[in-house]
Amino acid sequence: MSTTTTNTPLLQVTDLVRHYALPREKLLGPPPTVKALNGVSFEVQAGRSVGIVGESGSGKSTIARLVMALDKPTSGSVKLEGRELHALSRDELRTARRDFQMVFQDPYGSLDPRQTVARIVAEPLEALAQVSKKEQRERAAESLAAVGLRPTDLDKYPHEFSGGQRQRIAIARALITRPKLIVADEPVSALDVSVQAQVLNLMQDLQQQFGISYLLISHDLAVVNHLCDEVCVVFKGQIVERGTPQELFANAQHPYTRTLLGAVLQAPAH
Repeated sequence: MSTTTTNTPLLQVTDLVRHYALPREKLLGPPPTVKALNGVSFEVQAGRSVGIVGESGSGKSTIARLVMALDKPTSGSVKLEGRELHALSRDELRTARRDFQMVFQDPYGSLDPRQTVARIVAEPLEALAQVSKKEQRERAAESLAAVGLRPTDLDKYPHEFSGGQRQRIAIARALITRPKLIVADEPVSALDVSVQAQVLNLMQDLQQQFGISYLLISHDLAVVNHLCDEVCVVFKGQIVERGTPQELFANAQHPYTRTLLGAVLQAPAH
């Protein structure tokens, strides 16, 4: 784990609330509301990793979408280097995205099967900067090398790779703008157990090499224990406990955290 810290957080999330209105059950009645998030606050320091852990429906993926400005909060604030992301214009947000990228859960579903690896990895450059085709390819090759793949892989298609290799391609795409923050939403849950540790080790190595911060979304405390400096446990849209992985494993206070730990401890050995 990285040990670099700064006084000013890279990412600052304050009192984040997201409610969703459902279709009306009665013609004249108010629409029912799902309270996905209720006042979530946390910080990510430069070069550090924070894990957001919870079961399906806890609100953790809503946090990821709001941090990535893919959805708007009902209230609250998301600041990257002091800039409120949800106050930016469309063009300003487009420019700001070079500093924060995302790795999705499904390494095959998130890659367009009709595009070559070169096109997939270079896609953020097309959207964010005026970069020549030659430079796009050169930088795509550099990103592939950083994740342990070869320049000759540029002209292949996603179906020609294993699940672990496809997730490396997705990480290479996130790396190509040299972002300060990568939001990784269940980045290894779709992979075989034997491959999960390889991808997590890769993410750790890239953090040390490039100083990247991670916001790691997961249902699995064992995964965040591998990579994260701090863990926030989310239950029903609220953070119910936080601490280092070591603190939570040694002395979890909230019953929900202890339930998550039980799932880790009862998992069969591989």
